Amino acid sequence: MFLSAMIAAVTSWPCGAAPPSEIRVGIIGLDAHGLPFTRILNDPKKTGELAGVRVVAAYPGGSPDVAYSQEVLKKSLEPVRALGVEILNSIEAVIQKSDAVMILSIDGRPHLAQARAVIAARKPFFIDKPVAASLVDTVKLFELAKQAGVPCFSSSSLRYSAGFYGMRNDPKIGKVLGCDAYSPNSPLEPSHPDLFHYGIHGTELLFTIMGPGCVSVSRVRADNADFVVGVWNDGRVGTLRGIREGARGFGGMVFGEKGIAPAGKFEGYEPLLVEIAKFFKTGKPPVTAEQTIEIYAFMEAADESKRQGGRPVSLESVLEKPRKAAAAQRP
Repeated sequence: MFLSAMIAAVTSWPCGAAPPSEIRVGIIGLDAHGLPFTRILNDPKKTGELAGVRVVAAYPGGSPDVAYSQEVLKKSLEPVRALGVEILNSIEAVIQKSDAVMILSIDGRPHLAQARAVIAARKPFFIDKPVAASLVDTVKLFELAKQAGVPCFSSSSLRYSAGFYGMRNDPKIGKVLGCDAYSPNSPLEPSHPDLFHYGIHGTELLFTIMGPGCVSVSRVRADNADFVVGVWNDGRVGTLRGIREGARGFGGMVFGEKGIAPAGKFEGYEPLLVEIAKFFKTGKPPVTAEQTIEIYAFMEAADESKRQGGRPVSLESVLEKPRKAAAAQRP
C-alpha cells in the first residue's frame, strides 16, 4: 500500500548514533502529563527500564484559548521545577540540553511546528495525544520524521495497561473477533475533530485489541454518547462508545473464538513510560507510524460520517488529502 511505503517505521537512533549512558529528556509542554511523567522518570527509586532516563529541562508552553491548558500549567510549573527540572523559555533551549524529547502539549495544533524543531535537531521524540489537530498534520509530521531518519512514536497510556494490551493473546479469549470499547469523549475541544482531543483514548484501546486493518467507519450521535462502528478488512467489527454524559471510565468487552471477557482497566502512566524509556534507549518505536495514522484516519472518518448523517466512510477516502500534502513537502 502507498501508506506503508510512505511512512515506514524508523528503527534506530538518528544517523546510527549510539544512545548516551544516561538519557537526558526534555519536555515541551507542561499543560497535560508533564508533572506525572516527571514524577515517575525522576523518582530516585525507579528501577528496570526507567533507570537511566531522567527529565532535565522543560518548556512550559500552554495554549491561552484552552482553559484546561492554563489550569494544568499553573499547577504543574513549580512542582516540576522542584523535581530538579530546569524551566527554560524556548523549545530550542530544551532541545539543546536534551538527548531525547517528549512533546506533551495538550493542544495538538502546535505539535507539527514543535516536532519540526525536534526533527531538525535530530533528536528522537515521543509525542503525546493528540499527534496533531488534523489528519493532514498527523501524516505530515510522521513523513517529516521519516525523511530525516528521526525515530518517533505516539501512544495513549491505555495501550500498555495489561488488561487491554494482553487481550489479543489471552488464551481464554482466543482469536479476537470483535470489541466494544468505551471511554469518555468530553470535554470536546472546538479546535480539534471531535474524537481527537479525548476520544483518542477509547479509539486506541479499540485498536490495541482489534489490531490494524480497519477499512470503513460509520458514526451516530446518541443521547449521551458518540457511537462509532468500524469494519475491518477481514470482516470483523469493532465499536467505540465515546461517552459525553453519565458514567465514565475506560474499558470494553472482547469477543473471541473461545470466550467473551471484559478488557480490564486503566493502570496508570508507568507502563507507557517503560515503553518510552525503552524507545529512547533503542531508537525502536513500539508503535509504527502506519498504525498511528490508521487510528487518526479512523477518527477523521468518524467525523466525516457524522457530517454525512451516519453513512459509512472509508479510511482510504479521508487519507487522500493528507497523502497529497505529505507528498508535496518532500524534497
